[in-house]
Amino acid sequence: MEMIQYNRFLAPLLLLSLILVVPLTVAEDVRYCDKQAEYDVKVQGVEISPNPIARGKPATFSIAATTGAAINGGKLVIEVSYFGWHIHSETHDLCDETSCPVSTGDFVVSHSQVLPGFTPPGSYSLKMKMLDANKHELTCIGFDFSIGFASSVADI
Repeated sequence: MEMIQYNRFLAPLLLLSLILVVPLTVAEDVRYCDKQAEYDVKVQGVEISPNPIARGKPATFSIAATTGAAINGGKLVIEVSYFGWHIHSETHDLCDETSCPVSTGDFVVSHSQVLPGFTPPGSYSLKMKMLDANKHELTCIGFDFSIGFASSVADI
């Protein structure tokens, strides 16, 4: 089975089709890494589609946020844990996940990827740090999500 790759032009189209076809689920327990910190970027919520995530199928995390100052670039640092064990880290260019420069006000960071068919089902935790171009931490959040038992037979 051939994997379909999409470029920056097709990604918004895929996201739009997911919004229209697949019901979105809001992660209800989004928490800041440091409850005492005054982050420059305030996160309003996280939508996960589909939820639970299906192995071997596209999954999208959309993070709604607000900023009081323009953001010209930066990085997203993502850490994933499985039943409390750190299992994966990745770093993405912020401008690959949202339109840059980010203007003052509301914006959405959206990341999609296909998890392999052999990904274990269960409860996962994700921690995301948003850093500006000078490596200043703009925000840091964590939330839980699930990966279901369903998967494509072709992916096994």
